Amino acid sequence: MYGYSDPRLPSREECVLRPLVDHWASETPGEVFVKFDDGDEWTYALLRDLVVKSATGFQTLGVEQGDHVLSWLPNGPEALRAFFGLNYMGAVYVPINTAYKARLLEHVIENSDAKVMVAHADLVGRLKEVDLAKLEKVVVVGGEPPALKGLETLEFSVLDASGGALRPLGRPIEPWDTQSIIYTSGTTGPSKGVLSSYLHNYTSFGPESWAFINREDRFMINLPMFHIGGSFISYAMLCRGGSIAMVRAFDTDTFWRSVRETESTAVFLLGVMGGFLAKRPPSAEDRDHPLRLAFLVPLTENSEEFSSRFGIDAYTLFNMTEISTPVISEANPRKAGTCGRARTGVEVRLVDDNDCEVPVGEVGEMIVRTDRPWAMNHGYYKNAEATAGAWRNGWFHTGDAFRKDAEGNFYFVDRTKDAIRRRGENISSFELEREVTAHPGVREAAAIPVPSELGEDDVMVVVAPAPDGTVEPPALLEFLEERVAYFMVPRYVRILPELPKTPTSKVQKHVLREAGVTEDTWDREAEGVRVKRERVGRPEAPG
Repeated sequence: MYGYSDPRLPSREECVLRPLVDHWASETPGEVFVKFDDGDEWTYALLRDLVVKSATGFQTLGVEQGDHVLSWLPNGPEALRAFFGLNYMGAVYVPINTAYKARLLEHVIENSDAKVMVAHADLVGRLKEVDLAKLEKVVVVGGEPPALKGLETLEFSVLDASGGALRPLGRPIEPWDTQSIIYTSGTTGPSKGVLSSYLHNYTSFGPESWAFINREDRFMINLPMFHIGGSFISYAMLCRGGSIAMVRAFDTDTFWRSVRETESTAVFLLGVMGGFLAKRPPSAEDRDHPLRLAFLVPLTENSEEFSSRFGIDAYTLFNMTEISTPVISEANPRKAGTCGRARTGVEVRLVDDNDCEVPVGEVGEMIVRTDRPWAMNHGYYKNAEATAGAWRNGWFHTGDAFRKDAEGNFYFVDRTKDAIRRRGENISSFELEREVTAHPGVREAAAIPVPSELGEDDVMVVVAPAPDGTVEPPALLEFLEERVAYFMVPRYVRILPELPKTPTSKVQKHVLREAGVTEDTWDREAEGVRVKRERVGRPEAPG
């Protein structure tokens, strides 16, 4: 072990991928690290073989230590090989939301500075419509590589058939080196690339954060690998020498069968996932499973009923890509709506606009800092202004409003930013509004959340027509389906002559939110208009 003077700082062997993979392959070669939903499984020995192959293959493509490489893949073996293979050779893993297209996709490609991408065959056609910036090569998964002007396209087998030995590192990979860049939803502007070190990743779901997860657990990865709920949790189980079950996506109908078949003991249920399971009719399979705990985020009023019905411990927490689980609950918290209390190793404050702490019981923005260096993000890539704004006064500002009770429990109140959260996906109102106003009939637009009967939000856009223009809601949705991710397509459209404004001409979104769904609001679900969700690698399904 490498020694450091700060006892809170883990060594390379504890938190850096390369020595971790080597260690577990040597110490526990026959133990399973990952079981996929098709029944295939990788032992730690096989994991290392495949990771070294991938790392060597990336080197033959010209990837160097410290380079950024895009991964645009659904959950599966290739996504895991891209993630771990890149980190094994010291490159930076940059995953992309598989729903991105048009300007959202273009922005990430440009911002990332990547020259190489690994992408699913169902997605690469979208590259024809965007500026490729520095991108030179695309490794294609799941189909024949198409011809793309200005790009060299290769089959995924290039990562297996390198034919050479892995070149040594230029220097050791350090705990504070950048491991990944994961893009936010872009709540106040274009999506920001969060710089995360190995220490940040390790700390987010490490022993201090999740002390009750151990080596014997198998964590089901049902969130995508471009979210920290997929990538960071996978990494947390590698750090422990535990295992994961990787499934393509959460599916209410097959969830318990998948839990049994993959022998999963822990799972993260984000947004409406827990509600969907709770609303299923009771059955014999409710307790016929190996699951011992679940994270319910957010915690609902019926969490005790959920825990009792399924025979599991329920936990909840507050986290975001930029931080490292500063707030987490005990098992089966009894206070509805709580996110838990501040964990060991972090300071959490609720403050006003001047960063002055608010009294207990009052609402303030949550700000966070950690005892351990590098335990949170180290900025937004190529965005010094956003980095300085978020990290002002030595604290990271979450942009989320909370209140705290006298016992130290935190309760989420609202988003101080203009984000919308629909079925586990964060939606940038800024980016959605930009695409809505690209419609020739729209002069201005505001995207706002409205409560959903399923929990979280549904999406509404309020638009003002252009002079002499008209806006037909079905036509607007058809226009947006070609420009935004399926989960961003609004359910509600309201048309007003003018949007309410402040004296400085800023749209008063709070007025629109308070009005909510009015009698003159068009509802696509009531009209029977369906939006198709593109299932990468599978047939399309309505979203």
